[in-house]
Amino acid sequence: MQFYCMVMRINIDCNGCYRKVRKALLDMHELETHLIEKKQSRVSVCGKFIPQDVAIKIRNKTNRRVEILDIQELVTNTAAAAAADADNQNNQENRTLISSSSWSLLPSQTQMAPCVT
Repeated sequence: MQFYCMVMRINIDCNGCYRKVRKALLDMHELETHLIEKKQSRVSVCGKFIPQDVAIKIRNKTNRRVEILDIQELVTNTAAAAAADADNQNNQENRTLISSSSWSLLPSQTQMAPCVT
């Protein structure tokens, strides 16, 4: 499963609605973080899940209409590490061999893998 961040609109009128939505989110173990914006009636969730399944579960548990506003698929650290390993292998192939008579330092790799938050 991929790591997703999803923003939904759920009508939150009162504290009872807020508690229903909060309890439904806490019961879903695939979610890592959630943010409930009561005044804007928005709920943001992040984790490894299938976005449509999470929206359906919230709809069934809270009996509230759920509208998906935005879904962002984020690259996990393992995918970024795999890309960095591929770059390292390409760089090692391009380096020249050092003869034993002339010792010199190889240039250090100055590129870093992009940080995905």
